Amino acid sequence: MAWVEAIGWIGSVLLVVSLLQTRVLRLRVLNTVAALVLVAYNAIIGVWPMVAMNVAIVVINLVFVARLRSASEPTGYTLLEVDPADEYLRHLLRVHENDIRHFNPGFVYDPAARQAHAFLLLRGDETAGVVLLVGDDAIARLHLDYVLPRYRDFTPAEYLYEGSGWFAEHGFREVVAPPRLRPDDPYLERLGFVPRGRDWVRPVA
Repeated sequence: MAWVEAIGWIGSVLLVVSLLQTRVLRLRVLNTVAALVLVAYNAIIGVWPMVAMNVAIVVINLVFVARLRSASEPTGYTLLEVDPADEYLRHLLRVHENDIRHFNPGFVYDPAARQAHAFLLLRGDETAGVVLLVGDDAIARLHLDYVLPRYRDFTPAEYLYEGSGWFAEHGFREVVAPPRLRPDDPYLERLGFVPRGRDWVRPVA
């Protein structure tokens, strides 16, 4: 039956697509969907060992998804301020240059900018993101807010703007993001930024 074969092909394609994902949570979710489709396909044609294997894959994926969702809470991060000319920071910016420019078109790295601040967002001993800003009186002007691909299913930005307390501790009243920052992404809106003229502004609690 052609429709039965189509189910098998759909499951196989979803399985391959899931393995191409760079985000761990998305990989697990797509892999779960693929396994469910293959459970149905193998049950229809009566290949019970494959049914059992894919049921096991679904259970394993659901356990990992639950763990990942728990780990996505904005806790466990550390905000490490580094010198804007730090060599490791320069290395990160070089390695991720193309991806950074995709999300931050027009970004220019200027370690010599007056009152510049550079941060690494860490989770454990791994780097989750990079933040560059310039202090202007009581205003923190963002130049870069970049999260590494594997952490985009998680919440380092929530920690930065809500949990770290860094902006309030340093006397900033608001954070301003330029219009070029993620122009086609609701990222800033989700974090509480609101438009003001051409900029995006978030008050500091």
